[in-house]
Amino acid sequence: MRILVIDGQGGGIGRQVVAALRTACPEADVTAVGTNGMATSAMMKAGPDRAATGENAVIVNSRSADVIVGPVGIVIADALLGEITPAMAAAVGQSRARRILIPVNHCDNIVVGADTQSMSRLVQEAVRLIQSL
Repeated sequence: MRILVIDGQGGGIGRQVVAALRTACPEADVTAVGTNGMATSAMMKAGPDRAATGENAVIVNSRSADVIVGPVGIVIADALLGEITPAMAAAVGQSRARRILIPVNHCDNIVVGADTQSMSRLVQEAVRLIQSL
């Protein structure tokens, strides 16, 4: 299974996801793509198979992924303080991959119920869903 993890800003969510996937799905082919160098660097510390940075990396890797996972903002143009370009959001939204979106209430995008669970619990649930695919 080809899993694409996308994150921006500091890459903390992506790093948690990559680390959890390494433990729960060691056979998975995990690619980490950050919207900026800091996010990519953070995710690289968790041990993905490969990593890249930027808009084109999101677009290209969205084409071949079986699963895309990241904060809900990866499908919203101008989210993550403007780091998600319209082209990135479209690439993720139009991908044939299954999307596992982690609810995060930031940048004026409010997901009802997102504040009821800790981030570590949300990451665990995302990984559990990926395992069930």
